[in-house]
Amino acid sequence: MPSYESLFNAFVTLLVTIDPPGLAPLFLAVTRGMNREQRSQVSIRASVIGFVVLALFAVAGAAILSAFGITLPAFRIAGGMLLFFIAFEMVFERRQDRKEKISDVAITRDHIHNIAAFPLAIPLIAGPGAISATVLLSGTFAGWSAQLALVGIIFVCLVLTWLVFVLAERIDRFLGHTGRSILTRLLGVILAALAVQFVADGIRALMAA
Repeated sequence: MPSYESLFNAFVTLLVTIDPPGLAPLFLAVTRGMNREQRSQVSIRASVIGFVVLALFAVAGAAILSAFGITLPAFRIAGGMLLFFIAFEMVFERRQDRKEKISDVAITRDHIHNIAAFPLAIPLIAGPGAISATVLLSGTFAGWSAQLALVGIIFVCLVLTWLVFVLAERIDRFLGHTGRSILTRLLGVILAALAVQFVADGIRALMAA
């Protein structure tokens, strides 16, 4: 069983990597147009999917990537490219344009599930950074008891992430249409920069290897 210091360090590492406070405004942006019940469904589903993905990589992350011949830098580049696509749509409000062309179209269950899985669960919650940190931590948590402890730490981090999503949903009503539009564009620019950084780090790591 790992020491308390190792457990605490792992908790801090994963919490900082997942960055729940930083995900709160992104959650508001990607769930734009949804009501409270729909956002609640998205928050729960995204947290569960994120937990399953990170727990899976905590137990068998290195084996999964090597089985497909995928390196962590390559995974980081792919995640960055996908994230940039989402950022592009946020900046130019392509999603909103599509909604305005088709009036009175309800948000379907499939749409809710898709948003929860991508981009919230992957790559925002369980992104290249969080997966990389999980795989690296799993190497220092040898044995089933240690791996279960790491899975428990991931669970706590995802519960905290879900709580942040719940609080973020309540903030939305104070923003209004103009506030949401400004926030979406600003976050899109930030996401684009983050995506470029993911790709740059991945390329740098590939060249170093």
